[in-house]
Amino acid sequence: MGKFSYPKVRRDEDVFDDYHGQKIADPYRWLEDPDSEETKAFVDAQNDLSRPFIDQCPVKHKLYKRIKEMWDYPKYSCPALHGESYYYYFNTGLQNQSVLYVQDSLDGESRVFLDPNKLSEDGTSSIAGTAFSKNGKVFAYGLSESGSDWVKIQFKHAPSAEDLPDTLERVKFSSMSWTHDHKGIFYNKFPEHEGKSDGTETTTNLNQKLYYHLLGTDQSKDVLIAEFPDNPKWMSGAEVTECGCYLVLSVREGCDPVNRFYYYDLQTPENSITGLLSFVKVVDNFDAEYEYITNEGTVFTFKTNLNSPNYKLINIDISKPEMENWITLVEEHEKNVLDWVACIHGNKLVLCYLEDVKHNLYIHDLETGKEIMKLPLDVGTIVGYSGKKKDSEMFYQFTSFLTPGIIYRCNFVDGKYEPKVFREIKVKDFDFNKFETCQVFYPSKDGTKIPMFLVYKKGIAKDGNNPVMLYGYGGFNISISPNFSVARIVFLQHLGGVFALANLRGGGEYGETWHKGGMLGNKQNVFDDFQAAAEYLIEKKYTSPNRIAINGGSNGGLLVGACANQRPDLFGCVIAQVGVMDMLRFHKFTIGHAWTTDYGCSDKPDQFSWLIKYSPLHNIKIPGGNVQYPATLLMTADHDDRVVPLHSLKFIAELQNVAGSNEKQTNPLMIRVDTKAGHGMGKPTAKLIEELIDIYCFIYQCVGLKWTD
Repeated sequence: MGKFSYPKVRRDEDVFDDYHGQKIADPYRWLEDPDSEETKAFVDAQNDLSRPFIDQCPVKHKLYKRIKEMWDYPKYSCPALHGESYYYYFNTGLQNQSVLYVQDSLDGESRVFLDPNKLSEDGTSSIAGTAFSKNGKVFAYGLSESGSDWVKIQFKHAPSAEDLPDTLERVKFSSMSWTHDHKGIFYNKFPEHEGKSDGTETTTNLNQKLYYHLLGTDQSKDVLIAEFPDNPKWMSGAEVTECGCYLVLSVREGCDPVNRFYYYDLQTPENSITGLLSFVKVVDNFDAEYEYITNEGTVFTFKTNLNSPNYKLINIDISKPEMENWITLVEEHEKNVLDWVACIHGNKLVLCYLEDVKHNLYIHDLETGKEIMKLPLDVGTIVGYSGKKKDSEMFYQFTSFLTPGIIYRCNFVDGKYEPKVFREIKVKDFDFNKFETCQVFYPSKDGTKIPMFLVYKKGIAKDGNNPVMLYGYGGFNISISPNFSVARIVFLQHLGGVFALANLRGGGEYGETWHKGGMLGNKQNVFDDFQAAAEYLIEKKYTSPNRIAINGGSNGGLLVGACANQRPDLFGCVIAQVGVMDMLRFHKFTIGHAWTTDYGCSDKPDQFSWLIKYSPLHNIKIPGGNVQYPATLLMTADHDDRVVPLHSLKFIAELQNVAGSNEKQTNPLMIRVDTKAGHGMGKPTAKLIEELIDIYCFIYQCVGLKWTD
C-alpha cells in the first residue's frame, strides 16, 4: 500500500488540562461537541476516506452474499410461561429485530404478540427490557431508538396484545418490577434537564431515582419512592420478591460487583405507596455483592462474593438481620465461579458454574443447599434460561463456537431432571464437522496462566502463515465464554482464518480475584495478557505478526488501542469498536463516572499516574526502527451514549496526526462512523451484517487474505 493522505484537522495547541501539576495537551477538545458543524465535517471527511477503501475490497460481494446466506436461519429464544401462555422470541433469519410470539400451550399455534420491526422502517427500534405482571395479564416493555440507552416504557394487555395508553419517559438503566396486585410497576428514571436526551448527547447521567407507576395514570402522577441526593452517582434496582410481600432495593455506585441491600415490607395496610419509602437497611456499605435469588418468608437467599471471590449462596433472615445470624447455604467452590442461580418448582435451585470458561449446571435443594445432581452439558455456554419458583419446568439454551443453539426442557415434577431437546437451531448447508475447537493455557508476562480458545478448520498447517482474529475484553468482571457467530464461521471457512478468544484478567472468568488482577492499578496485566496471547500464537506457528488482526469493543476497544500503542510490531491489523480511548476524561460523559470503579479517575493523583501510562489517546508515538502502526479501523456510532463517539474521534485525529505523518506509515489509519446506531445492543440485522462485512473487507486488504469457495 502507498501512503494515505489524511484530512487536514484543526489542532488547538493551547488547550490543555493541569493534572496534579502536570500539563496534558488536549488539542482536539473541540471534537467533544457532537453538534458542531466542524465535528460533523470531520466525521464526513473521515467516512469519505474509509468508505472507498472498504468498498474496494475485491471480495466484498462474496462476503456479503455468503454472510447473508448463512445468517438466514431461524433463531429462537427459550419459551417462558407468563400467566397461562408461553412467550418466546423468533427471527425467521434476516429480520432486523426478533419478534415476540405467544402461544396458549407448547404445542399450540403461535401468533405475533409484539413485532418491533413494524415500529420503524429501518429496524432501529428495539426491545430493551420487559416485565410481565405476576398474573401474566399486563406486559411492560422498554423501547430503544437507534441503539441509545434511553428507553420508553410502554404496556400491553396479555395475551391479547392490546396496547395500553401508559408511556414512561426519561428511563435509562432501569429495573422493572410489578406489585403482585398487578396494579403498578417500579422503575427508574433520570430527572428532566435542559438539552436533548436522544442518545447523541454527552451530558452526565446523575441523580437516577426510583418511581412507582400506577397503571392507567399519567407519568406525572408517579410516586417517587427512593432517591439519593447526597450521592448523585448512585443507581438502584428494585425487585418485588417472589412472594410479593417485600420490595428489595439494590444500590450501586459504579460497575464494581458490590451493592447495598435494603428492603421494604409491602404487606401491612399502612405501608401504602404514597411517597418516599422507609426502607430497612440490612447491608449499608459497598463491601460485597448481594443478588436476591428467592425467599421463604423472612429468610432470603442471596448469591454473594462476601469473603468468597468465586461466589456462594447465603441465607439472611431479615427478622434477625445481624451478620452473626447469616448462614452459608452453598459454600464457595475452590476453583469454579458461581455464575447465576434460579429457583424452580418451589424448592429447587439451579446453579450455573463457570468451570475453565465453560458452563456446567447443578441442581441443589433450597432448604439444605445440598447438591442433588449435575445436568449433562457439552463444552459451551448457557445463553438464556426461563423458569420461576412457581414453574414445574425450566428451559435453557446452550451454544458454542460450532453450535448455533440447542434449547433444552427440564421437567422438575418427576424428580429425574432429565433434559430433553426441545428445539435445535440449525444453520443450513454447513458442515460443522470440518472445524474444531481447542482450549490452551499460555503464560502471561508475570507467569500467570491465561486460557484461550482456538477455533479453526481441521488439518490447518502450522506454518506461521494463517490469518488470525484475536479477540479480547478483560474488564468489569465480565466473562467472555464460547458463543456462535456466522461471520466468524465465514472467516474460518472461506478466508482460512483462525479465531482466538483470550480470557484476560479483568474479566470474571475466575471470579473476583481474576477481576481485581486486571483493574485499577493492575490494568497493565490485561494488556500483557493479550500481547502474550499473540506471542503464543506466533511461537506455536499458528501465524505471524503481520497476519494477526486484533479486535475488541468498548473496554475491548481500549484494550486493542493500548496494545497497538505498546506493541505495534506484534499486530498487522487493529479493529477497535466503540472503544474508551481518553482515559483522563471518560468520567465526564454520560455514564462514564460508573467506570471509575474499574479504571480509577484522573482527578486522583495516584490513579492519574496509572491512567496516563496506558490511555490510548495519550500514548500514540512513532515506533522506532522500521516498525509502523498496524492497519487500524476504529468504529463508532452517532447514538452511542455509553462510550460517546468523541473517544474514537479524538483518537483517530491524533493517530493520523502522529503516525500518519511518519514516512514509514503505509498501513491505513481510518474510522467508520455509523448513523442511527449506538453501543451495539438492539442493532438491526441489516446494520450488523454491514458492519461485519466492513470489518472483514478491511482485514482482507490489510493482512493479505485469500478467498476460497
